[in-house]
Order: sequence, then structure tokens, then C-alpha cells
Amino acid sequence: MSNHSNNNYPKLHNAMWPGLVGKGSPGAEPFISLGTMLDLSAAAEVDGIKFDGVDIFLFDPHVNIDSSDEDLKRLAEQVATRGFVIGSVVAPIWPPTGGGSSMGNEEERQKFVGQVRKGCRIAARLRELGVRPHGVVRIDSACGPTDWLKAPDANTRLIAQTFREAADVADSFGERLAAEGEICWGGMHSWREMVKLLELTDRPKTIGFQADMAHTLLYTLGYNAPEDAILPPDWDWSDARQLDAAMKTLTTALRPWTIDFHVAQNDGTVKGSGTHDKTGHHCLPNDPNGKLRITHHAGYWLHGEDGRLTKAMRHICWDGCMFPNEVMMQQQTWNDILSAMIAVRDAHGWREIDAGEAEPAEAMEAALVEPAAKPARKKAARPAKKAAKKKVAKKAARKPVKKAVKVKAAKKPVRKAKPVKKTKRVGTKALKKSKRKK
Repeated sequence: MSNHSNNNYPKLHNAMWPGLVGKGSPGAEPFISLGTMLDLSAAAEVDGIKFDGVDIFLFDPHVNIDSSDEDLKRLAEQVATRGFVIGSVVAPIWPPTGGGSSMGNEEERQKFVGQVRKGCRIAARLRELGVRPHGVVRIDSACGPTDWLKAPDANTRLIAQTFREAADVADSFGERLAAEGEICWGGMHSWREMVKLLELTDRPKTIGFQADMAHTLLYTLGYNAPEDAILPPDWDWSDARQLDAAMKTLTTALRPWTIDFHVAQNDGTVKGSGTHDKTGHHCLPNDPNGKLRITHHAGYWLHGEDGRLTKAMRHICWDGCMFPNEVMMQQQTWNDILSAMIAVRDAHGWREIDAGEAEPAEAMEAALVEPAAKPARKKAARPAKKAAKKKVAKKAARKPVKKAVKVKAAKKPVRKAKPVKKTKRVGTKALKKSKRKK
């Protein structure tokens, strides 16, 4: 077994939606079932380490957004029997999935908020069922950059208004929303526009940013927003220092908002399939064309400006949308992905004592009782106690070891601050009794 850190946080999750995104539509590959995705994730293992949980998409054929309580109980059991918990859930807020544009007309915006409400209901119910200890509900603007560009300022204000309405819904369920930064979403297609939208929404306790390493890399290149590019056109990818500087600029702006994080790889190109088009090209972690040093660049998101871990996320998730089904059905694919996740946690994680590792309650009580007894001593008893100690100690020195032990036992009430006279009587009585026995 290879050497790994003792870190057990953040927990390592695998995304289930690569079995759905970009699949199932005309001309695309068929869906991969939730059961199959769970089995592939559960079978992954590297040096005895396994995935801790999964993030899910609330959309058929995986999870119906209108699932009943009985449906959700079965889902919880389906996940738990494989040793997993559920983390973040994706609400289907797009027009093709029952939602609507966040900058659309009143009806479209209400559909958007309605899907957020359904997603929050499921997320909260899974928490009540004990299978979801942490995570957020993921959203985006559900509109494209081309439409947004027709009236940028007005559209951003409208998206922010919709997000605030969605935040009210999330608050009512005790949930938080994470807006996924991706170049294909209007008002979120640029890192500067993303920050502007979050500031205008102004609900930092409820709405934050979801950073995917593959998508945010494209922010630095200025896809769909050349004016906001951090890296120059046609720059040399071998210039590691300049890439690091760009990542620092990017994460300094967005890290304070980040509440959900995806580990991923990107080759610097854009692709899409099915109904999910023009987005970052996810690569396998060991792809020779990958532009990110995954473990290194993940650190920019997980550490603050002071170099300390932010611990803002209780789990991190791998996202690998639109891999071919042939690749996804190979177990080695998921072992390689898990290995990349472990490396990130080894470098940027921390350790906590989980419930199963906690000390027994009796031992903890004993540790608390002992220091609590110290303040009970009275000041008046201190001089007498010192005198009693000296007297007993001198007498005990002339006695055999066995009897000296008995004298010490008699001294125990003195530490409980009993009156001086009573302490002396006890000590004298013990000495007389000792003489009689002699």
C-alpha cells in the first residue's frame, strides 16, 4: 500500500450526472443508469481507499424531480447499501427539463424558482433520512450568453432578482444554492460577470459559487468574453508561472464565494454533445493533453490568501461530463479518477474525528469530572492541609510501606476541603489506630 496522509476531509464524492449529461437525446449515446453509476463508483478502490459518497442530478431516469417520500426512501437505501452518502444535488432548472430562463418572462422565472423549490424539498428530505450530511443545491442562470448580450445590465439585474427569490425558497428548507460558473450560462460566462452577479444578488449566506476546475480554466482564456481573458491569446501552455498567476487572479476573485468544488481536468478546448453544448471539455485526469496540474491547481481553490485551508467544503466531487460510454464502463477509469481525488485530499485536506472514531462516553465523562473538582477547595483549609501533610508524612516515614499506604488513604478527605479540626481528628485517629496495631 502506498503512503497517504491521515486526512479524512474533505470527503471524496463522484458525480452521477455524467451518465445523463449529453446523453439520451437524438444522435447522442444512451443514458447510463443510476444503479450502474453507483456500482462503478462503489467498485473503485485505490490503496484501500474508496469514494465516500455521490452527488446526484434530480432528473429522470436517475431521480424524478417529483419523487414521492417513498421514492426518496428507496433512493436513500439504494445509496446507503453501497456505503455512500449523498452530497450536492443538481436542480433541473432549464427549460427542456421543466424549468425556465432566470432572465425570462414572469412565467419562465416562476418555473425556474419552482424547480428550485422541488430540488430543495428533495435535498432536505434526504437530509432528514440521514443519508445527506452535507452539500448544496446547484443551479445556474438557465440562459445563454447570446441572449444575455442583448441587454447585459438589465439581464444581470433580472437574473439576480430570480436568484434572490430562489434564495428565499432555499432558506425555507435550510438549504444553500451554488451557482455553477460555466461559459455556456448567460451572465455567468465570464469570471468578472460571475462576481458581479453574486454581488448584485447579495445573499452570501444562501447563494455561493460552484467551481469546476475544467470550466473555470476557460474563464482565464476568455471564451465567450474575450474582454475578460486573463491569459493572452495563443499563449504558450508550457509557461507554468503565467498559468499559476492567472489561477491566482481567478481564485482571488471567486474563492470567497465558493461553497461547492469539482475536481476536473481540461485540455483547453470547448466541446458539447446532445442538448448540453459549448462547454468545457472534461478530460480524464491522466489525459496527456490536460492543461491543469490537478493537485497543484486545486490548492488555489482550497487555500485562502493567507495560505491556510478554508475548509469551506465538507466534500469535493469529481466531474467528468460527456466521456464516451465505452470509457465510463471501464473500472480503471474510476480508479484513475479516485486516485486523482485522493491526491488532492492528501495535499489539501485535514483530519477530524468522526462519530465512529470518538472516545466512549464514560471516558469523556471521567476526563471532565476530575478538573471540575479542583475549584471546590476552600482557602481556609489550605494551611491546615499542608500541616496535616507534613505530620502524616513524618509519621508515615517511620512506618512500613504497607502501613504508609493506609495513612495516605486516610488523608483523602483532606483534599476535599473538610474543616481543619475534623481533618486533625481523622489524622490523629488514624495514627493512634496505627500504633495500636503495631
